[in-house]
Amino acid sequence: MRKNIFRRIKEFFIGKARNPLDQSVFHNISLIAFFAWVGLGADGISSSCYGPAEAFINLGKYHYLGLLVALATAITIFIISESYSQIIELFPTGGGGYIVASKLLGPRIGMVSGSALLIDYILTITISIASGADAVFSFLPAAWLGYKLWFALLAVIFMIVLNLRGVKESVTVLMPIFMAFILTHVFIILYAILSHVLNLPMVISATAADIQESTANLGLFGMLFLMMRAFSLGAGTFTGIEAVSNNLSILREPKVKTAKQTMRYMVISLASIVLGLMFAYAFFGIEPQHGKTLNAILFERVAGGWGDWGYLFILLTLISEAAILFVAAQTGFLGGPSVLANMAADRWIPKRFALLSDRLVTMNGILIMGVGAIMVMVGTNGSVGLLVVFYSINVFITFCLSQLGMVRHWWQVRKNEGKWLGKFAINGIGLILTTFILISVSVMKFHEGGWVTLFITGIVVSFALIIKSNYERTDRLVRKLDSIVTEVESTQPVPQIPVRPKGEAFNQLDKTAIILVKDFTGAGLKTIFNIFPSFGNDIKNFVFVQVGLIDAGAFRGTDELERVKKKVDIELNRYVTLMKRHGYHAEGHALFGIDTGEEIEKFSIEIMRRFPKATFFGGQIVFEKSSIISRLLHNYTLFSVQKELYKRGLRLYVLPIELIHLTH
Repeated sequence: MRKNIFRRIKEFFIGKARNPLDQSVFHNISLIAFFAWVGLGADGISSSCYGPAEAFINLGKYHYLGLLVALATAITIFIISESYSQIIELFPTGGGGYIVASKLLGPRIGMVSGSALLIDYILTITISIASGADAVFSFLPAAWLGYKLWFALLAVIFMIVLNLRGVKESVTVLMPIFMAFILTHVFIILYAILSHVLNLPMVISATAADIQESTANLGLFGMLFLMMRAFSLGAGTFTGIEAVSNNLSILREPKVKTAKQTMRYMVISLASIVLGLMFAYAFFGIEPQHGKTLNAILFERVAGGWGDWGYLFILLTLISEAAILFVAAQTGFLGGPSVLANMAADRWIPKRFALLSDRLVTMNGILIMGVGAIMVMVGTNGSVGLLVVFYSINVFITFCLSQLGMVRHWWQVRKNEGKWLGKFAINGIGLILTTFILISVSVMKFHEGGWVTLFITGIVVSFALIIKSNYERTDRLVRKLDSIVTEVESTQPVPQIPVRPKGEAFNQLDKTAIILVKDFTGAGLKTIFNIFPSFGNDIKNFVFVQVGLIDAGAFRGTDELERVKKKVDIELNRYVTLMKRHGYHAEGHALFGIDTGEEIEKFSIEIMRRFPKATFFGGQIVFEKSSIISRLLHNYTLFSVQKELYKRGLRLYVLPIELIHLTH
C-alpha cells in the first residue's frame, strides 16, 4: 500500500515510467534542431545579458571601440562553433570536451577536461538562476530582498524536478520564455540599427576618432591591450557553444545533421544579438548607471517615449531577460549528467552515474548537478559578481584542451586527410583564441576569486584519480579470477562440475538452480563450482539469468541497444553450452532494463511457475577489507534482490567470492 502511494506521488511529479526497449522511444524523447536550440542554446543566448555589457563597460570612455570588439567577438563565436562542428563530425556519438581530450590527448588529460566541465556546468546552473533571481527582485519592493536566496534555491529544486521528468518535457515548458526573449531583443536591435542607419558615416568617423584618441593617450599597444582586455572580460559570451557536442545522445536522428543545424541556429542567434547589442550601446551612447544593467538602460532609451505601450514593452523585454537566465540553467542539467555518464563509463567516477531512471534520464547526474548548484548558491549567498569570476575560467580549460586535441589529430592524419590544412587552421585559430582568453581571465581574476574554482576543480581531479585507482586495483584481482575461464573452456569435463549420465529426461519438477550471472566470467564459474559441494549433486536443471543493463552508454540509439542484446545472448550461451556438455538441462534468459533488481523480481514470478523446486543463486565478490569507497564504487545489487525475493517467499543464496585468496 505504502509502495503504491509513493509510486503515485512520484508519477504525479516526475511522470510514468518509460520502456527503454520501445522502438519509438528514441523518436519520442529526442529533440529536433529547433527544440535543441531552445534546450542547449539558452546558456549562450542568455550570456548576452551580461557578456557584451561587461566588454563595453571595460572600454571606459572609448565607446566606439566596442564596435571593433563586437566584430571580434562575433568572429570568435563563428570560429569556435565551426571548430565544434568539426568535433561533432569526428565524434558522431558525442564529442564533448571530455571525450575529445580523452581520445586525442589521453585519458588523464580528458579527465581534467571533464572535471573542469562538471564544475562549469554546476556554475552554469548557479549563476543563471542567481542572475534570474536578481532580475526578478529588481522589480519587487526592496523589503523583499531577504527572500531572494530562498527564491533561487526553490528555482533550482523546480529545475531538478522538471529535468527528472525528461529532456523533452523540460524544453517544451521553457520554450515560450526562450522565444519571448528572442523576439523582443531582435526587435530592439533592428529598431536601434535601422533608426541609425543614416548616421553610419558619423559612426565610422566616431570610431576612427576613438582609435586616434586612445592611441594618442595610451599608445598603440595600450589601445590594443584595452580592447583585448574588454574582449577577454566579455568571454562569458562564448559559454554554451560546446553544449551541442556534449549532448548528441538527446538529438533526433540523423544526429550529426541535427547537431550541425542546432549549431547554426545557436551561432547566428548569439552572434546577431551580441553584435546588435554592442552596436546599439554605441549608437545610443549608453553610459553605466548604478543599479541598472546596460540592457535595461538601452531598452528605456529606445522605448521610453512610447507611452504606456513602451513601458509594457520594456517590462516584457526585461522579464524575458530574467526568465531566459532561468532557462539557461537547463544547459547545466543537460550537459553535466552527460559528462558524468561518460566519465562513469570510463570509471573516473562511480559507475552508478551512468544509470538511467525509469524516465530514461540520468537521475543521479541531475541530482548531483542540482545539489552542487544549491551548495554553491548557499556558499556564495547567490552573489552574481562572485559567481561570474568562478564561471569565467573552467569552460576555457575545456575549450583549450578540445582545440589542442583536434589540432594534434589533424596533424597526425595529414597524409590521409585531403582537406586537413583547412580543418587544422580552424582548430588552430580556435586554440589560439581560447588559450588567450583562458590566460587573460585567469590572470585578471585569480585574486578576485578565480583561484577558488581552480582549487575545487583540483579536488574533483584528485577524487577521480583515487576512484580510478580503486577500480584498477579491483580489475587486477578480477583478472586473476577470470584466468579460470580459459582453463574451463579448454577442459572437458571440468573437474569441479559432476557429470550426469546421458539420456536422462528433462523434468521441470527436478531441483533447479537459477543462477544470476553477469557475462561469462570467473565469478560466474566460481558460483557454479560452489553450488555442488554446498547443495549436493541432485540439481539437474540450470537456468542462467543475465540482465542487460541499459545505461546512458547503451541508450544512445537502436544500434547500441542491439549491441548490448547480442553480447548478453553470446555470454549466456557459453554457460548453457558448458552445463549441457556435462549432461544437465540448461537454458539462458536475457532480461533488459534500467534496474537489475526490478527485472529479476518480475522474472522470478514467471520462472517459478515453470520450475517450482527452483532456488536462486548469485556470486558476490567480497574484498579483504570493506570501506566507504568500496561500498560506493562496487555493485551490491544482489543483496537488494535477495531482500525482494525473500518478501515473495523465494530463496536467493549469495555465495561469496573472495578476491584476496585467489592464486590462479
